[in-house]
Amino acid sequence: MQANTRAAPRLIDYFPPRAEMRADVLNGLSQEQKEISPKYFYDARGSHLFEDITQLPEYYLTRTERSIMQASVTEMARLVGPNAAVIEFGSGAGAKIRLLLDHLHKPVASVAVEISRDHLLDSAQALADDYPYLDIIAVCADFTRPFELPPIPGARRNLVFFPGSTIGNFPADEAIRLLKVMNQAAGEDGALLIGADLVKDTHMLEAAYNDSAGVTAEFNLNLLAHINRELMADFDLDSFRHQAVYNEAAGRIEMYLVSQREHTVHIGDQRIIFSSGERILTEYAYKYSLSGFADLAASAGFRVVKVWSDPQNHFSVQYLIRG
Repeated sequence: MQANTRAAPRLIDYFPPRAEMRADVLNGLSQEQKEISPKYFYDARGSHLFEDITQLPEYYLTRTERSIMQASVTEMARLVGPNAAVIEFGSGAGAKIRLLLDHLHKPVASVAVEISRDHLLDSAQALADDYPYLDIIAVCADFTRPFELPPIPGARRNLVFFPGSTIGNFPADEAIRLLKVMNQAAGEDGALLIGADLVKDTHMLEAAYNDSAGVTAEFNLNLLAHINRELMADFDLDSFRHQAVYNEAAGRIEMYLVSQREHTVHIGDQRIIFSSGERILTEYAYKYSLSGFADLAASAGFRVVKVWSDPQNHFSVQYLIRG
């Protein structure tokens, strides 16, 4: 009797070295406004907590984006065309890409790009199990920086897929740099399918990042637990609380960890002093107008071809091409 064999995804490993994380974190905490990059949310626990956030009643983004895609995925697939390689930045659990893969005509590959290696391998293996006819490639990388993709035989075009409005985590200059990385990954005749959250009522926005179950607070605080484990730090999680507010003038949610007392944190041999009430900025979440997002994309060499939205115009999914 022949044993069953599982198709295994190809792993391309550009996992950033710990020294890079240490330098990045220490640099951020040395600023007048202390900050830590949101990319460090995503250790294995942080990735799972974020999946929990997407199921919360207050967190409208995921279910709204899913409803848009369910209503319009046939048109999206028609625009993409046959024999596409889909490159998903920040792939997470890989749930949204399944809807797209199920409707594309003869896709040839699914490339998942994610910084959390364990989470990446789990989701890529699940895709390999369910789509054995596809070339499944797992790229462990900090996708905010250029990285090389392996050759993908048979691909007529690359489609970069970036759902969830993660682009909103970056100020305009950084967002443009990231979109330029995506432009490079798309290549000649490539395209981008991206989620972009839209400006709306302040109460609705703040509720989405201050859920009543406290999952977002746990997700935010887990950032410190990740740093403790990776960098020999001694953050006391009980000494910080979660805060998320909408800055209407800047058009963004701002997420912070607020120190509850005066104390000192050690990261290896480095000392960081916190005063009571001092905040660490951990995330922005920009909200866009359609024209504002089109201008941002144009600065990175993309042109908006089609926009799909929900009836309330809370969220958009946009199809862009180079040029």
